[in-house]
Amino acid sequence: MSWLRAAFELLLPPACAGCGRATRELPLCGGCRLPRVDAIGPPPPPLTGWCAATLHEGVAAEWVRRFKYPARGIAGLDLAAEAVALGLMRELATRVAGGPPDLVVPVPLHPRRLRERGFSPTLALARALARAAHAPLAPVLLERPRDTPSQTHLSRAARRRNVAGAFRARGAAPARVWLVDDVVTTGSTLAAAGGALRAAGAREIVGVCLAWRPLLG
Repeated sequence: MSWLRAAFELLLPPACAGCGRATRELPLCGGCRLPRVDAIGPPPPPLTGWCAATLHEGVAAEWVRRFKYPARGIAGLDLAAEAVALGLMRELATRVAGGPPDLVVPVPLHPRRLRERGFSPTLALARALARAAHAPLAPVLLERPRDTPSQTHLSRAARRRNVAGAFRARGAAPARVWLVDDVVTTGSTLAAAGGALRAAGAREIVGVCLAWRPLLG
């Protein structure tokens, strides 16, 4: 689909993905810009840091939903949502503490879920992040051999149990890794994936996420 996106970009004038007004502040103009997240508290071990581009609520949550769950085929191509999500990740790349990583690694989907969705949101985010940071991307360093239920309605403790042992590394990991996820709540998924990277040799693992959704209650 990359050729189709490029064709749209050539044909259409620069406009805000939110309100449609002509602007050079792409993908969102100043009036539509999403709230920035500057801190989300201490990361769960073995992560040594974590950050998110925006807060998962209101308009931002709707952008994230549109990006993560597009309809299949050309009819479902949501260029605006993709532009917003990838633009947020490119901006976030400039704010991650500690300098560029040795490697950017997406949190993988289980193969069954990848077939159902037709694409990996975390891989798309990781690719944009790696390009912005001028860092190499390892799309298949991590695998998810165990399919896990959705974390959405689980407690903090149940989330940890749900993803325990769900990931493993296919090879060695370098010292400093950015681990990419779409939405982070308690960090249980990042911690489980980070554990696999730590076992593979990583020593500094930073979770870099599109949106932060605080766990309520």
